[in-house]
Amino acid sequence: MELIIQVLVSGLLIGGVYALISVGLNLIFGVVRIINFAHGEVLMLAMYAAFWLNKLFGMDPYVSALLVLPALFLFGVLLQRVIVQPIQEASANMQIFATVALSLILQNLALIFWKGDFRTVQTSYAMSTLEVMNIIISVPRLIAFLVALASILLLYGFLKHTFLGKALRAIVEDNTVARLMGIKVDRLYLLAFGLGAAFTALGGILLIPFSSVYPMVGGPFTLIAFIVVVLGGLGSMSGTFLGGLFIGVVESFGGTYVSPALKEAIYFGIFILVLLVRPQGLFGKGKGTEEIGLK
Repeated sequence: MELIIQVLVSGLLIGGVYALISVGLNLIFGVVRIINFAHGEVLMLAMYAAFWLNKLFGMDPYVSALLVLPALFLFGVLLQRVIVQPIQEASANMQIFATVALSLILQNLALIFWKGDFRTVQTSYAMSTLEVMNIIISVPRLIAFLVALASILLLYGFLKHTFLGKALRAIVEDNTVARLMGIKVDRLYLLAFGLGAAFTALGGILLIPFSSVYPMVGGPFTLIAFIVVVLGGLGSMSGTFLGGLFIGVVESFGGTYVSPALKEAIYFGIFILVLLVRPQGLFGKGKGTEEIGLK
């Protein structure tokens, strides 16, 4: 029984980070209406930034967030303005090809500059643990979960209770009407893409104390984010959070009781099954929810 609880706790902790990364993808899709296949590469850049700040200046990864998050926010704004905006009215195929190409470019640039080595950040707390009722909890993973939860709640509050948040939700509902009401839609597209990149970057910073960074690290996280967003229901923040926890738990139990090599196959199988039975996702409201946006 203790082993089951231990596996469950481990799954929930990493699931919170998956949810945070997926919220960034969901925000971009909900507002800008583009599927960003370079999403994981934003996470990769954030992890490399935290690594080099630690390596060159001895900066703690969590402290490096003060520099990395604004930088990746601006990077997201730049991507929206230079790459996404010119193709925003193009076909879905063109948008997919553009973001896939961007993903490959960023991966290969990372290979050129930093080679294919796996790099880790050494911190004094990397191996720290807490013991609660014989359950061992990793301190960096607990911090990652709590920060991810707090960040998602802050984003929810921002979208629900601020003028800019309400404007973003108005764009999601109907961007044409939003323009007629005087909302600067193109500027808010920049804000949405920047916020999506910043939340993804935060996920990378939370991962770096107990994970390795390498040029291809973003690929698996892009796939996980897509699975979480679709399972949770496109546009649903609460669904994305629950979907992230669900995937984290499935991955943890699959890696423990089946095989670490098959854990991805398990949640991909569940993903396909859910799409067959409930296409709107586990927490979607019904047909067409994916077009409604942020709930």
